[in-house]
Amino acid sequence: MLSSIVWNVDPEIFSMGPIHVRYYGVLFALAFACDYLIFTRFFRREKLPLPLLDTLTMWAVISTIVGMRLGHCLFYDPGYYLAHPIEILKIWEGGLASHGAAIGILLGLYFFCRKYKMSYLWLLDRIVVVVALTGFFIRIGNLMNSEIYGIQTSLPWGFIFERRHEVVPKHPTQIYEALAYLLIFFILLYAYVKKANLLNRRGFLFGAFLVLVFAFRFLVEFIKERQVDFEEGMPLDMGQLLSIPFVLLGVSMLIYSFRRAPESGGVAKGSK
Repeated sequence: MLSSIVWNVDPEIFSMGPIHVRYYGVLFALAFACDYLIFTRFFRREKLPLPLLDTLTMWAVISTIVGMRLGHCLFYDPGYYLAHPIEILKIWEGGLASHGAAIGILLGLYFFCRKYKMSYLWLLDRIVVVVALTGFFIRIGNLMNSEIYGIQTSLPWGFIFERRHEVVPKHPTQIYEALAYLLIFFILLYAYVKKANLLNRRGFLFGAFLVLVFAFRFLVEFIKERQVDFEEGMPLDMGQLLSIPFVLLGVSMLIYSFRRAPESGGVAKGSK
């Protein structure tokens, strides 16, 4: 009978001189590639010009990466990075935060919509579908890196992360989150394709995404190991504290979407 899983995967796939190809980077790139293909279908379905999608992809990728990096630096170790700002640029050394990614993409897409005169909520209702899928790939990347795992467990699927010098089974919270985000992706995709009445309520899919993702994130943090020293002794860790505002924003968006009249089609700026 399975008592635990010994996990000792090398995070590096191969290297050629100074070039090191890692699972995390490959999965990150694969996530954006899948997102692009899915959004291509969205654009064709709604008869939008594909060149605009290329521009949107550039804005989304840059906003996500910048947000993830700054989120880690400012939320989890601000003292060090404010004292050594050049270290913020060393993204290859690791240190990315999903809450920072959320803030980054919200800001980036806001300015994108202002520049190209698109409805902000129209875009958010669609972008969250692929963002959920991105979360799946990123958490699998965390698993390959043997990072961001849980506390000790006696469950038969506990992982012993040997590369982190662990000797007892820990909750593979990367897998829990990856599966949750994949399920949320399919739920949102189904709503987009099959539930026009919900899609026409601007802000509904965006609100549903925030509630589902960050409520789950809040709960799973209870079985995660603390990521930084200052979280020790805190009743809620940083991930939970950052999740609460997103859940509240999601609930607000759901209420807002049902209080206003449904809108069908169109990406005009006036339909915010």
